[in-house]
Amino acid sequence: MKPHYSILIQWSDADQCYIASLPEFGAFAKTHGETYEQALRNAQTVLGLLVEETEPLPAPAVYEMTHPAA
Repeated sequence: MKPHYSILIQWSDADQCYIASLPEFGAFAKTHGETYEQALRNAQTVLGLLVEETEPLPAPAVYEMTHPAA
């Protein structure tokens, strides 16, 4: 089973670019891009490298959708 990891992309006024964070891999696992799409591509590349090089792999954060009572 392929693990599913989070990518958080936010605009940075200070850097004037999009910052992509990979939270399961720690505070310094970040990249950036001039566009949202570029930041996502860069994050996917970094994530691939981290998955190859990190052992043991961190547990992925999993979002559990809760359904409201009917």
